[in-house]
Amino acid sequence: MSGTSFIHGFHAITARLRLDAKSVHELYCDSARADPRMRDLMKLAEGLKLRVLQVDMRRLDGMAPPGRHQGVVARVDAVRLQLSLDDLLDELKEPPLLLVLDGVQDPHNLGACLRVADAAGCHAVIAPKDRAVGLSATAIKVASGAADSVPYVAVTNLARTLRELKERNIRVVGADSGANEDLYSAQLPAALAWVLGAEGEGLRRLTRETCDQLVKIPMLGQVESLNVSVASGVVLFESRRRRSGRV
Repeated sequence: MSGTSFIHGFHAITARLRLDAKSVHELYCDSARADPRMRDLMKLAEGLKLRVLQVDMRRLDGMAPPGRHQGVVARVDAVRLQLSLDDLLDELKEPPLLLVLDGVQDPHNLGACLRVADAAGCHAVIAPKDRAVGLSATAIKVASGAADSVPYVAVTNLARTLRELKERNIRVVGADSGANEDLYSAQLPAALAWVLGAEGEGLRRLTRETCDQLVKIPMLGQVESLNVSVASGVVLFESRRRRSGRV
């Protein structure tokens, strides 16, 4: 099974089957479950001539987090964590819109960020290899298929990567609650890399200093900050709104 990994959950597996069925080797299903959702997934897999194995819950628990796999696990080609950012950017037909995550540790937050990035038409999610959660099975499941549709680029040195983006005339903008500029009044170009920090800690000092610009999301209520995936959605969709020319 070299070069393969397990993904779990109906959304993640269905998305992988539809986007890249050839990368799926086997589907493992809870033998005690025969509801319409399970039948639909098995019908899709069998139509693709994928091997479907009905197994007991103990075996599924050994392949994925117990209680979270929903009774379905698939063995797939391992997700390629390291993509060429240069190649990705060279192939774009429009100004880049990127999401940079500075040390997000929670796989649920990473998965939610990938899902938001997909919905907003973000071209890639960039994160450091170290001090970050990485594309775990839980993150892939929470992403509901977005881990396959949005390139995830793990980099060795985040500050250096940000400087390289700037050399490509991509403006690097950090979302920071202590910034003086407001998101809705800030001048933002089309080619943009949004940088968001880890849960609770925000942007690290070097990351903050490397940004071209810092902006804050206006907070009108009593809470002081937003979850990183929610904040990602706010800034990415604001960028998309501006690209559409809407006021």
